[in-house]
Amino acid sequence: MNLITKADQYLFYAIVDFTRKQDLSTAALKVSATGDGHFYVYLSVALLFLNHQGQHFFNLLLLGFVIELPLYLLLKNAIRRQRPCFALVGFNRHFEPSDKFSLPSGHTAGAFIFACVVHSCFPVLAPVTYLWAFTVGLSRIALGVHYPLDISAGMGLGIGSMVLVERII
Repeated sequence: MNLITKADQYLFYAIVDFTRKQDLSTAALKVSATGDGHFYVYLSVALLFLNHQGQHFFNLLLLGFVIELPLYLLLKNAIRRQRPCFALVGFNRHFEPSDKFSLPSGHTAGAFIFACVVHSCFPVLAPVTYLWAFTVGLSRIALGVHYPLDISAGMGLGIGSMVLVERII
């Protein structure tokens, strides 16, 4: 376990260092904001009115979050892994995260739920949305609020939730 923790911290520092050296912190903040959640609501409601797949899209997204959110809260509060910006001495963060715990990444889970729904309803757009979802995860590391393992767990939670949704529907 110690090796995993060291590798996780090493990757964290490498990503944060790259972000800061390339002056990408503002871009990371903007990308991260696209995963805040309101974007999903606006787009899914707009699709209800503008596209014949809108109802299916909305239903998949809603059910995905109905499954993911309780699991996310259960895992986050059971594991209670401190965010790197709080755990690592001397780390300067660019903004205040919503809570103290980091595992799994809720932004990443939500982004991958969204990407999976896009994949299901609009497969031609899937590569772009999966790339975007992965970038949301990277932005959370770059901002110092998640370790890479948190992002992997968020990806797994989001994709796993959608696997369950597909089986239910």
